[in-house]
This record gives sequence, C-alpha cells and structure tokens, in this order.
Amino acid sequence: MLAKVVSRSAVLSKAALNKVSHLLVLVPKDKTLPPEFPGRDVLKALLSRRHMEPAQLAETPLSAELGQGGLAAWVMVDFGATVFNRQTAIRNALQLLLSENPETLDIVPIGDDGQRKAAAEMAVYCALVNSKPLATRRNGGNARALDMVTVHGVRDRAFVAMAAVAEGNYLCRMLTSLPANDLTPQSYRQRIAALCKDNGWKREEFDFKKLRKMGAGAFTAVAQGSPDEDAAVVRLSYRHKDARETIALVGKGICFDTGGHNLKPARGMLDMHKDMNGSAVVLGIILAATRLNLPINIDCWLAIAQNHLSPAAYKQGDVVTALNGTTIEVIHTDAEGRMVLADTLTLASRQKPAAIIDFATLTGSMIYALGTRYSGIFSNRDDLLTSALEAGKASGERVHAFPLDPDYDAALKSDIADTKQCLIAGEADHILAARFLLKFADGLPWLHMDLSAYHCDGGLGAMAGSTTGFGVAWGVELLRQRVRR
Repeated sequence: MLAKVVSRSAVLSKAALNKVSHLLVLVPKDKTLPPEFPGRDVLKALLSRRHMEPAQLAETPLSAELGQGGLAAWVMVDFGATVFNRQTAIRNALQLLLSENPETLDIVPIGDDGQRKAAAEMAVYCALVNSKPLATRRNGGNARALDMVTVHGVRDRAFVAMAAVAEGNYLCRMLTSLPANDLTPQSYRQRIAALCKDNGWKREEFDFKKLRKMGAGAFTAVAQGSPDEDAAVVRLSYRHKDARETIALVGKGICFDTGGHNLKPARGMLDMHKDMNGSAVVLGIILAATRLNLPINIDCWLAIAQNHLSPAAYKQGDVVTALNGTTIEVIHTDAEGRMVLADTLTLASRQKPAAIIDFATLTGSMIYALGTRYSGIFSNRDDLLTSALEAGKASGERVHAFPLDPDYDAALKSDIADTKQCLIAGEADHILAARFLLKFADGLPWLHMDLSAYHCDGGLGAMAGSTTGFGVAWGVELLRQRVRR
C-alpha cells in the first residue's frame, strides 16, 4: 500500500505547525511572495541570503529548517506552464523532503480556490508515486516508506483518483524492477493470477501448447527457444455495468531477452529483465481503472515469454506462419517483440474491441529518435492519435507521433514470405515495426506506443526514480477521455 492521504479544509495553524516534521508549501508563481504562509519569514531570509528572486522558486525550490525543528520546502507553481514542467518543479521540491525518508508529509497550497486545488492534486500525486521505494535485496533492508500525506486547506475527492493512478504506477515499476530469476513467465503468470483474484478480473490463459495448436507461429517461434514451455498469452477482463465500449490493451511481456541467435552484447543485455515493461504498464492501467471504477470495459492481452538462445530457438531465415495466416521471414532474432505481439494482436482483434492500444519496449531506434524523455506513438486513426497527444499533455507523460505511411512497407517486402519481420540494418526500425504490427490489427482502430521513456536517468516529470512507470497515467487519462465523450 502507498501512503494514506488525509485532507483538511482548515488551514495549518501555528500550533499544528510546531508538530510538523516535513512540510511542502506550494505558492502561485509571482514576482513577490503572497501574504502570510508557513515559514514565510524563513523563506524571505533564505532568498535574500542566496540573492534569489521569489519567482526563481519555480525552477529552484528551497528548503530550510523551521524554528521547531521541522523541515520545510517551498516551490512556486507556474500555472501557465505545462503539466510536465509543473510536475517536475513539485517533484524537485518534494525530493528535498523525501530524501530524509519521513513517515509523514504535510502539504499547504497557497492561492485562490482553483490554484490550491490544482496544486494540491499534483503535489499529492507526485508525493505518492515517490512515497514507497522499490524493493531491493540489500543487507539492512529497504528505505522507510512514507506513511501519511496530509493536505491542509483543501477538501478534494480527486485525491482518491491521484492515489489510484499512483498505485497503478507503482505496480508497473515494481514488476519491471524484479530480476529475471524472480520474474519468469511461470512466476509472472502466478502473480497475475493473484492480482485477478484480488481485483475480481476474469482470466484466460493461452499456454504454449495451446498457441502452437492454434497456429500462433509468430509467438511460438520466440517461445520455443526456452527450455521451459511456460510462455503464454494471458487475457484479463474488467467489466463495468455502465460501459459503452470495450478497449483492448496489449502488452509485450518478454521476461528476459538475450537476443536469441543474434545475441545481444553485454551492454545491450544488461537490463533485459525489464523488457516486459509493456505488460506491466497494461497491468498498472487496469489496476488504476479498477480502483477508479471507470465505466468502460477493458480486455488486457499480455504476451509473456522469454527470448532464449538454444538449439530449439528460431533462426535467421526461418519462415513462420502467424495466427492470422500471414507468413513471416525472420531476419533478426532480436526483433522478437513484434513477433509475440503479432499473434497477441490477432487474438485481441478477434474480439472486435472499439480500439486496440499496445505497449512495448520495442525498438532502440525510438530511443535514438526521442531519447528517454518522450515515448513514440503510431496510429491508423487520426482521432485516436489526437486523443493520445492530448492525454500526453494532460498526464505529464509526453508522447510524439510518428508517420505510418504505407510506402514504408516496401522495405518489408520478402521474396519468400508475405512480409519480412524487419531489416538487418536499423534504418527507421521504429516505423517499420509499427507497419509490421499494423498487419495484425485487422483494420480496427489501433495505437502503438514504443516505450522509449520507460527508463530515464534522473527521473522524469512526477517520478524521481529512473524506472518511470511511463504509460500508466497516460493510459488512464486516455480511458477517461473516452468515458467523458
């Protein structure tokens, strides 16, 4: 569980201030400091000593001890800035406090009613996603988690929504960070089964033998390299009585990626236990949607496998037949993500959802294109692409749209099969991968997210850690858009 959130309509009294251990004060950006707020005199002296103007607090938050021994941090919130930039400023201020691993955190927003509400909601979300360290096996245990967040001067039911999205984000990051020997396909499926039991989701598994019998040759080509036949496509279903449509979420769940016969170098293989991040994003979204009781139906399709090197592993030059009948010429065994997603997309499309959204740590070329601060998206529908961009702005998880023009298919033309899997060279691989996946969406509205921002050194937006959970808040916002329309 993440920290508990308590909101109080009363402002923080001087008597109560003396009992606060860690205090965050959120001030609307201006050239001057507003009237009295907790620690104002201490902050004025600190600004004077550092030769800073008050408005600089929007970029450089400050902290200092108060007279009673508590630690306070002050940040100016620029309501004209993007959500991402506001999240970053608040997160930087929070880190001045959370670095001490406090048990409690008090938040005091200053300004008019709208400013206090908006600043408090963002601060609560930033505090919650950073409130609980990811588990480690270090001797001496893990850092202490934040136990309670108290907001003063605002009573807001939206804090429940902030907590739901933060919980989904934490689940995503927790699963992504597990080492490969703790998260095999078999143990991952067991964890998913437990999540289904706890949250009332229906579950259906298409295991390796069943997929082979069904003719899912793209998925089983990758999975056959593992000595344990524990790979599977797992379907989870969330249903709501007031739902008007069903959305399919598809996630790449490669628990470890060696590259297969086209073996990755040591540097490239180092973090490949995180190649299941797309499936973790999907689990985070359905968990948050469940907590929010969103009136929308969700089907999650998780492609869970490993890409191993073995005598049974698929090879360059193999031709396999996908579940929808498409024949695929294998060009590079390290392009396994698009293979397992191909058959998983076919399974999802057969249920005729209103839209399919897939998430995958798919290509290195997307990282070359964008770095790790944005993720790239593709879609065969302009309205879905527009909604995705809006969700990125509203959630603070920024996305950039890439072209999906059909003439890119010329590069995937094969002399011996319906399509090549990829090129041996990496030119425009992120675009070619999207064109390949599109062949398996059966013409339905489809959006693909290549998760180049799943890991960002130094943190990203609201998240201070390098494993970001990117995609959960974005996905929840996109679902909310569909519910509201």
